[in-house]
Amino acid sequence: MYDFLLDQKERDLRDSVRNFVRDEVSSGFLQAMDRDEIKYPREFVEKLAAHKFLGLRFPEKWGGRGMSWAAEVAALEEVGCLGMALSCSFAMPSIVGEALNHFGTDEQKKKYLKPCLEGRLVAAEGLTEPRGGSDFFGATTRAVLKNGRFVLNGQKRFVVGAEGADFFLVYCKTNFEPDAPKAERISLIIVDRGPGVKTEHLYGLMGCRGGGTGRLVFRNAEVPLENLLGTLHGGAACFNQMMIPERLTSAAGCLGAWGALDLAVRYSNKRKAFGSSLSRFQAVNFMVADSITKLDAARALVYMAARAVDSNYPNQRRIVSEAKRFATESAWDIVNNAMQILGGIGYTSIYPVEKMLRDTRLALIWTGTSQIMNLLVQHEYYDEVLKQPYERRRAEQDAMNPDERERCFTDEDMWEVHDRGI
Repeated sequence: MYDFLLDQKERDLRDSVRNFVRDEVSSGFLQAMDRDEIKYPREFVEKLAAHKFLGLRFPEKWGGRGMSWAAEVAALEEVGCLGMALSCSFAMPSIVGEALNHFGTDEQKKKYLKPCLEGRLVAAEGLTEPRGGSDFFGATTRAVLKNGRFVLNGQKRFVVGAEGADFFLVYCKTNFEPDAPKAERISLIIVDRGPGVKTEHLYGLMGCRGGGTGRLVFRNAEVPLENLLGTLHGGAACFNQMMIPERLTSAAGCLGAWGALDLAVRYSNKRKAFGSSLSRFQAVNFMVADSITKLDAARALVYMAARAVDSNYPNQRRIVSEAKRFATESAWDIVNNAMQILGGIGYTSIYPVEKMLRDTRLALIWTGTSQIMNLLVQHEYYDEVLKQPYERRRAEQDAMNPDERERCFTDEDMWEVHDRGI
């Protein structure tokens, strides 16, 4: 993150995180995670907590620093070069903490948010189910309220921290009325690891290993009513709020693709072919130029999204979704270009670019695929434009023949369009 995009306090934080990433996270630790020898990086989370890097945006009362989203983006850009699993471990207290901070009672914050930000408890989120990924409101995990307690049955998959987390925020169906609107069927419940809560499978992943990603199963798990987060059947409001940190942290973590680009630039400056360093060849130069342009454009959009959320801008959800899609796709292109510049050696484990490639691919899928981002972006932009009065210039009046405009919508013209097969 460029200095001019950050104030002094945010720059100081970025520099502290940069030093932490460089000096306190060993290569051996990263390699053990990628070999699946580490099931969950609790040691890393505890180190983050010791430096007060967790939940930067939340009030100091609950263990945060009361900083901006821009600060969190700057921190995540540094952590992102370590890989998706560790950037996710950094981000999870921000994601889960968003719901706890926004919807939780003081008692819930004392019991869960504060110890989470202090590294004493590890949190995870239970959202996706085997029968539906993006179909959030089609959740079938049931929480039946009986005598002041919820009884949970069902399962969640792709839970980062299924192995390692101490508690989970779980979206459950609580309204069983057949004609209930979809958005009023779901509740968000804090579920402690304990009887009736079991991690039954850890996934073998292409990348992003060592994060404890698995399937979580609930069999008559009993949860007290006071663990309801927000209102009964009000899970949709929690979901909409949590999508901001879900997507913005994904976007910010992918700015860590600078690590692959830097590696490729240094390699191309040393490696010689046909009597010259690779950095003298136009084919390599253009890949570097494309990559840094995409990285800077992603930085600009992610930073703008952060400022939009900090300012409570009305259209922040669209901008965050744009940032998530663009930053993750840009990271994928950047890492691919880095591998292309390294050539065959980049495809081996001699350099970490192959791991970066495996990690980055997940970013285009989780927290909402690129296609889901597109659906949301276009829907909200249509809504924004069509609700606006003509406060800006009416560009259609600048046409050479504006009086012909209405004919575009006549039956005769539409018949002509269909007749041409357009």
